[in-house]
Amino acid sequence: MPIDFDLIADWAVQLMERLGAPGAGIAIALENLFPPIPSEVILPLAGFAASRGTFPIWQAILFTTLGSLVGAMALYGIGAALGRERMRKIAVKLPLIKVSDVDRTEAWFSKHGAKTVFFGRMIPIFRSLISIPAGIERFPIPLFLLLSGSGSLIWNSIFVTAGYVLGENWHVVDQYAGIFSKLVIVLVVAAVAIFIVLRVRERMRDRKATSTN
Repeated sequence: MPIDFDLIADWAVQLMERLGAPGAGIAIALENLFPPIPSEVILPLAGFAASRGTFPIWQAILFTTLGSLVGAMALYGIGAALGRERMRKIAVKLPLIKVSDVDRTEAWFSKHGAKTVFFGRMIPIFRSLISIPAGIERFPIPLFLLLSGSGSLIWNSIFVTAGYVLGENWHVVDQYAGIFSKLVIVLVVAAVAIFIVLRVRERMRDRKATSTN
């Protein structure tokens, strides 16, 4: 079922009109928890509302960043509750996934976790999901908040300011951001497809080697 962006925009506008800048923060917190709700729509709308005098632009940036942190911490908590051992048990039951994949992911995250958390907050889809592996790995919470807050502040400031400057034409931001989002989705799908093909070939080679022995 396609996402009705107009419906989301109307909902976000009503939330901001009723609650002011905290309404924008609530909308972004929910966007973090439910990635189909696009920040690329809500943030420029918050900037547009600020341009109309509904609230100051600094409040729009402040509350959307706080909302980002609330959503990020909720997903961090889910990851922490899941934990490494449960993740390994789940990996064993998943087709084409090995426990060694989990181990490599953990090793990669322990080495590049800080950069991943920071830059991940500025990439569609990953800006929400990156909090879960951070929780699984029990990434230090103070550093997580600092990096997530910094990355979110940059991302939010760009889109809120764009909406503020463009005013009635705020939707132009969504159009260009949508291209970026689609590119990210294509790259993710391609990466998953390549992983599946390589893993299936590996399984076939293992079976042939077993049968010949």
